[in-house]
Amino acid sequence: MNTAMKLDTDCKSCRSHLADLLLDDAYTASHPELEQHLASCSDCHTELNELRSTFALLDEYAAPEPSPFFDTRLHARLREAVAAEPESLWERMRSFLLFSTGRSFQPAVACALALVLLVGGSGTFLQLHNLQQKPANTAASATINDLKVLDNNAQEEQQMNQLLDTSGSADEDTPPAS
Repeated sequence: MNTAMKLDTDCKSCRSHLADLLLDDAYTASHPELEQHLASCSDCHTELNELRSTFALLDEYAAPEPSPFFDTRLHARLREAVAAEPESLWERMRSFLLFSTGRSFQPAVACALALVLLVGGSGTFLQLHNLQQKPANTAASATINDLKVLDNNAQEEQQMNQLLDTSGSADEDTPPAS
């Protein structure tokens, strides 16, 4: 188990030195432990060979030559841009909103969200605080509750009597429908 841990540590350290091995040929001479590890570890050796082949392909790449009229066209476009009428505030804001990455808005959006949370949270806190501070309703005695129920019943009875009286008199006054 100790050898597996040592091998893993060697692979980590070897991978951290791969760039040095690629760019400096004398680096392996000054670090023989890396050369020994590369000889014993096929994964690290394969990765080093893949990186070397990638670098070889990059060395073979030839950048395309720019068009002979590139500079002329670029200078003409720059002259047109300098001579053009300045954009209005609306056009500048529109182009900024359409083409910017949004990084300049991040602090403003963060502040706005913090303000919304602060106002919403404090409003909720105040409502809960006011609910807790309301004095508890004094409990009415059973006698008072019974009197209130009787009073409500009496009022409802009066309303029912009025409805019955109105509907009964309306039936007597109107002729029967034929």
